[in-house]
Formats: sequence, C-alpha cells, structure tokens
Amino acid sequence: MEVSSVILTTGSSVVFFRLVNAGVRKLPMPESACRNAWKWRNIATSFVHSFITAIWAVLCFFLHPQMAEDLIETHSVFSHALVSFSIGYFIYDFCDMVFNQKLSQSWELLFHHLVVITCFGLSVLSCHYVGFAVVALLVEINSVFLHLRQMLRMASIAKGTLYRVNSMINLGTYVVFRINTLAWMTRWLVLNRDKVPLLAYTLGSVGMAIMTAMNIVLFYRLLRSDFLKSSTRETKKEKEM
Repeated sequence: MEVSSVILTTGSSVVFFRLVNAGVRKLPMPESACRNAWKWRNIATSFVHSFITAIWAVLCFFLHPQMAEDLIETHSVFSHALVSFSIGYFIYDFCDMVFNQKLSQSWELLFHHLVVITCFGLSVLSCHYVGFAVVALLVEINSVFLHLRQMLRMASIAKGTLYRVNSMINLGTYVVFRINTLAWMTRWLVLNRDKVPLLAYTLGSVGMAIMTAMNIVLFYRLLRSDFLKSSTRETKKEKEM
C-alpha cells in the first residue's frame, strides 16, 4: 500500500471522527452528563471507534486466516486499512484531549496514544507487522464495554441490572482481550526474537511493557470500583441488620 493511500485513509479517519463528535453534540445528552459535555462526546466518539474496530479486527482474521500464521509479512489491504483507520482515530483523540483537557488529567492516555501511533505508523509504512497490529486491536472488543461503562456512570446509571451485567462482561472481556492478548503478544515477540530487527523488537518490547503496566492498574481500578466496593457495602449492611 502506497504512502499516499496511508495518508488518505488516516486523514479520512481523522475527519470521520471529528464528524462523529459533531454529530454526538447534536444528540440529546443525559442531564447529569451536561456538567462535562466534552467528556461525554469524547467517550461516545471512542465508543464508535471501538465498535467499528472490534468487528473489523475479527473480520480481518476471518476473511484472511493466513495472517494468523505469519504476523510479520502476511496481511490484506483490508487489515492494512484497519490499522491506518485506527491511527487516524488516535491522532484525532490525541488532539481532542490536548485542546480540551488538562495535561495532569490526560498524560497517561496521551502517552498511550503516542506509543500506539508510533508503532502502528511504522507498521503501515513498512508493510510489516500489520497482523501483529491487528491482534493488538482485538482489545477494542473490551473497549466497547469499557466505554459503555463510562457512559452509564456519566448518565447516573451506575446501579441496576444493566450496569451490573455490563460490569461483568467488561471485566471478563478485559481479561480475555486485554491481559491475555498482551501476554500472548509478548510471548510471540520473545519466541520470534530472531525474526524481528533490533529496533522493532526494542520498540515492541517497550510498548508491551508500558501497555501491560497500564492495563494491570486499570484492571485493579475496575475491580475495586465495580466489585470490591459493592461487596464492602453489602457486608456493612449485613452487619447493621
């Protein structure tokens, strides 16, 4: 795929998500979310990206199963376009946070986005490790429920069956599509050390280490917020009875 095609796909993606954000602005917003309208629009836009990417990533392996056997060189135009499309989203979201949120509140995500943009950018420009990047995008399956959780909390629906079911699915998909996927990717990188150039290996190793640390911290926060705290409250109620 030519550089011009990568730029066109990535640029179109940036514009697409800008339009999605503008469209969300025109939709009704929960009264409780009006206190931070920017965050609501940002999360809703991220939800759209996750939903599209989750389906797209699964289709990449379903339509081109050979890619699973060779994550370095084998890929389709369809999978290459997915990675370029996601670069566009991360560029858009990076700029959205820079212009609308304090650095002290967003530095972790900004750093995450820089790492992803760099790794994915090298992949699409060199046409190598596209399959590896698509595997990384399988985490977006979990992101669908992660973003939905944030939206439910902002809409003051942090209690009830819907939130509880989403929390359980969110935690389950987090383990399968984030923690397990990152562990598998790290293992693949180590086993294929001889096939990967030093620069790519170093960049991949550092990226995996950063993502793993961030995901472990986030997993603990989710577990504490949605399960440990609720269990503590139930225990206190039982003691009071």
